Amino acid sequence: MTRQPDRGALLSVDDLVVQYRRPGAPPTRAVAGVSLEVRAGEVVGLVGESGCGKSTLARAVCGLTPSEEGSISFDGTPVRPLGVRRRDPALTSIQMVFQDPYGSLNPRRRVGAQIADGIRTAAGRGEDVDGATPEDLLTRVGLPADAATRYAQEFSGGQRQRIAIARALAARPRLLVADEPISALDASAQLHVARLMRSLAVESGAGLLFISHDLSVVRLIADRIAVMYLGQIVETGITAEVWDNPRHPYTQALLAAIPQPDGAGLLPAELPGDIPDPAAPPSGCRFHPRCPRAFDGCDREVPLLSDDGVACRLYPAAA
Repeated sequence: MTRQPDRGALLSVDDLVVQYRRPGAPPTRAVAGVSLEVRAGEVVGLVGESGCGKSTLARAVCGLTPSEEGSISFDGTPVRPLGVRRRDPALTSIQMVFQDPYGSLNPRRRVGAQIADGIRTAAGRGEDVDGATPEDLLTRVGLPADAATRYAQEFSGGQRQRIAIARALAARPRLLVADEPISALDASAQLHVARLMRSLAVESGAGLLFISHDLSVVRLIADRIAVMYLGQIVETGITAEVWDNPRHPYTQALLAAIPQPDGAGLLPAELPGDIPDPAAPPSGCRFHPRCPRAFDGCDREVPLLSDDGVACRLYPAAA
């Protein structure tokens, strides 16, 4: 039994497939049949090892990468890849915060001018932006108002990411997509920026898709969590429930790999092996070559994501 899409969701991703093609090589399915929902005012954390397809999914949701199969809809409007034509104004309510704060801001334009682009975008969509200024938005993300007169290279990595968040918020988004927004920051800034994003999104009633490989941070800011492995969602549910009772062996392995500051000096468990080549994924369950609980048939039968949010043959509903 497959999960039915939530018709009241702000973002609905249904059986999405994204492929990359290389000359002389088979196509690579970076996203291989993903279904996902984000509701207004909700924070959904998408987690998994590097290379599992999280960033590709984020780019597809924002229309930056075309899909091969499936569909993406935002508040009932189909999300199509960006082209030479002007984008549907309704879809400018989707804004993205990129991973690299050093590459996502224009070094030749002042910070205030870049944020003003977002304000104009919101105005072009018919939003009431009277009184909105880059200085106010910078203040909301914890930076001084005079930062608007400076250039991005004058700021630290954490400050640049705050500027990127202010620029995204300037467009009055209803959905924020954050692609590893804290991975380039030092440890002292990571949790602060993550919590800032949550508070600003929830305060405005926007949905937030927060993508990270750091489960300990996602645990603190996400309402729901989706675990991705080799292009597929293998477990999803309320964050506290997934954290306290992980069911999929991959989720269990991810949580076991988190260091515990218990003073015992024990090293976290290491997940054996590497993620297989997505151009030639294993047959059956994609995780079975690394799974400590694999049994007969796991290499042949593909488990489906069940209504209770797990894709594993250990649970009959997913078989």
